Amino acid sequence: MKKVTLGSTKIEVPKNGFGALPIQRISEKDAVYLLQKALAHGMYYFDTARFYTDSEAKLGAAFHDRREQIIISSKTGATKVPDFWKDLETSLSLLKTDHIDIYQFHNPAFCPKPDDGTGLYEAMLEAKKQGKILHIGISNHRLAVAQEAIDSGLYETLQFPLSYLSNGDDMALVRFCMEADMGFIAMKALAGGLITCASAAYAFLDMFKNVVPIWGIQRESELDEFIGFQENPPTLTDENIAIIRKDREELIGNFCRGCGYCEPCPVGIEINNCNRMSLFLKRAPLSVYLTAEWAEKMKKIENCLHCGQCAKKCPYGLNTPELLQQNYEDFKKMWKY
Repeated sequence: MKKVTLGSTKIEVPKNGFGALPIQRISEKDAVYLLQKALAHGMYYFDTARFYTDSEAKLGAAFHDRREQIIISSKTGATKVPDFWKDLETSLSLLKTDHIDIYQFHNPAFCPKPDDGTGLYEAMLEAKKQGKILHIGISNHRLAVAQEAIDSGLYETLQFPLSYLSNGDDMALVRFCMEADMGFIAMKALAGGLITCASAAYAFLDMFKNVVPIWGIQRESELDEFIGFQENPPTLTDENIAIIRKDREELIGNFCRGCGYCEPCPVGIEINNCNRMSLFLKRAPLSVYLTAEWAEKMKKIENCLHCGQCAKKCPYGLNTPELLQQNYEDFKKMWKY
């Protein structure tokens, strides 16, 4: 089983990380089963966040009696110090642990630093001093913030989207992290579901020796696939290279990554999925999306207020209302209201 050392933390984890965002969508019983099966098969790095509703609680239920066997990273989206401490104490309680191995600022719009007036980085240092967190990290979707975090020397890990759809500037962060002895945690390795060939995605990221991907898992079939990759890692075969080339031709550019930071929408539009409908229709069986349920969701786009909230919050600078309308037009061509 390949392992990765997360920079100066010296934490060694399997090349497979378990992204625990999707387990929000399943029952606690099913989540505990998946989590414990993952650990039994050698996956012992689990990534979660306070933002992921009951994900932390499900991890706590699964691992309260085997905490020493796992590595946990979690995140806070707090912008004020009292909220930072509230988030941390809540996470510790739900995870049923006295410490979090890597605690990250969750997609902040700026890079928290000492003496920046927010007190957030000082709170991280105090939490580390108290032993409640062991290492300080940052998770982000913004290239400029990620680069500033690397340059600052203040962070031990960076969590950032990385897949074979990433551009050259994003991929360069991997090298910068290696030079800074900073761990690189790759999220969105399947581009929010747009990449449908896990073996090609795995083989691509396997080229980066200092990167640990965290795979969003909610089904046993998904878990079994990634467990299988540990002993028989996919390689860049001609078939996988052809898949990567085709996907890059179709997908690179002005598309929604499905991160969800634009939500909630004041009129209830499911932005992160509706904004990718055109691509879903091209890449998945039509029966999955040409349903009455999806027609109802897409129709909500007609109620868009054009308030600009979603565009303002998009870390990729997308014109979200315009993209929603484009996706709606594509859907209407195939679905008769």
